[in-house]
Amino acid sequence: MKKFAALLALVFTMFLAACGSESTSGGSSASEDKKITFGATAGPYSDMVTKAIKPILEEKGYEVEVVEFSDYIQPNKALASGDLDANLFQHKVYMESFAKEHNLELSELIVVPTAPMGIYSNKFSSMDEIADGATIAIPNDPTNAARAFLILEDAGLITISADADPLTVSENDIEDNVKNLKFEPIEAGQLPRAVESVDLSAVPGNFALAANMNLLDALVLENMPDQYRNRVVVNTKDLEEPFAKDIIEAVESPEFEAVIDAEFEGFGKPEWMLNR
Repeated sequence: MKKFAALLALVFTMFLAACGSESTSGGSSASEDKKITFGATAGPYSDMVTKAIKPILEEKGYEVEVVEFSDYIQPNKALASGDLDANLFQHKVYMESFAKEHNLELSELIVVPTAPMGIYSNKFSSMDEIADGATIAIPNDPTNAARAFLILEDAGLITISADADPLTVSENDIEDNVKNLKFEPIEAGQLPRAVESVDLSAVPGNFALAANMNLLDALVLENMPDQYRNRVVVNTKDLEEPFAKDIIEAVESPEFEAVIDAEFEGFGKPEWMLNR
């Protein structure tokens, strides 16, 4: 009987141990729950994650891995496949277009300060000096070309039809070309070099920074609508996850804005930062 009782106690103990093991292995461990893999394009946005977001998340107990990408395709594919928890590199128009084309469920968490497009020139030192008939290089893709035309309208150099969609403005929507500007569409990545060969060049902020241009050297910087500002993006199914809410808290923190002010000079802040 004593041997039977001992055997019964041993079986009962093993049963309890198995139950405890099952309860802890049924979900991620605490360390796994507190790990975030964050993708971003190499340059200012991977720097923003590394310098302004990662330290705040680490204070919250997360282990943060930053993965850099050199293109605009793989960060969303890696996010959708589960290799990333979040990414930072794209604006709303691109995110929605990419998600629709590839049948993905992507959602933004929060808009971040973004390097604006600017008009650069080695021939003129101000917008007022621009000569009649000057040539300006503009992006050859419709989305960024529309941004360039809106900058020129804000500067008083062209007038755009009131019926034009701001997201799809083209040369055909120009009603008045005050300086008789000539437009030269080229691939966006070549626009920094174009400063050397044409009178003016409309350079998106990310390409300007990649070419070691100073944003504040622009004759004028874009008054960027929020749909063109970059945002932190996650899979839609993760919108309510604790890590997603913690990323939002990190970006909304005074510590984040302090790093932006100190190290990302010229970046335009989104409306939520300006209005709080």
